[in-house]
Amino acid sequence: MVKDYHGRIFAGLFIIALGVLFLLGSLDKIEVWDVLAKYWPLILIFIGISHLFSSQFRHTTGGIILILIGGFFLLANLDILEYNLWSILWPAAIIAVGLWILLRPSFKGTKNKMPDFKEDDLGIFAMFAGIDRRIESQAFRGGKATAVMGAVEIDMRDAKLAGKEATLELTAIMGAVEIRIPREWNVVVDSSAFLGAVEDKFKSDSPETAQNTLYIKASAVLGGVEIRS
Repeated sequence: MVKDYHGRIFAGLFIIALGVLFLLGSLDKIEVWDVLAKYWPLILIFIGISHLFSSQFRHTTGGIILILIGGFFLLANLDILEYNLWSILWPAAIIAVGLWILLRPSFKGTKNKMPDFKEDDLGIFAMFAGIDRRIESQAFRGGKATAVMGAVEIDMRDAKLAGKEATLELTAIMGAVEIRIPREWNVVVDSSAFLGAVEDKFKSDSPETAQNTLYIKASAVLGGVEIRS
């Protein structure tokens, strides 16, 4: 209830701010598109702050990453960052991400073969946005979640796996993905990262006797994936 309340507040404030901006543009007080071109990173900062408040600062990874990315772009647009540095840095970052996607090392592999995707129960793509999803399926079969300069939060604590196992693919590119998993499950993580981090903070209550196994393939490029219990 609190999360929904905070979400409505930030959504309402954002729409009001957007309306005021276009109103001033209609009155010829400002050039709307010039303002948007310079201050669009505030959208990322706004979404990041909204995530922090909506989670009551319990899940901070996604929000902080969005705020940092937005702040970096904003400083560059306001010419606070050195222009020559910025003009080299952002094309180099794009090239690096592209090369990593093409040439990234294959996953290390695990002792047990990960099951192939059969049907996707989860399909999330967040770009310049934040998505918060609670999974309550009693026969979850797997899926994918991708955050590109955005944030994804997944809560699976009320879910159960179909066939006692499933595969989930998580990708964060200049963004963040955070997932919470029931403690009674077993989790097998296979990860790769480029200028980012995959943090496995999951702790199983009884890994030897766990009847459900979730296999996670996690990739992070200038971003972060966090796995929690």
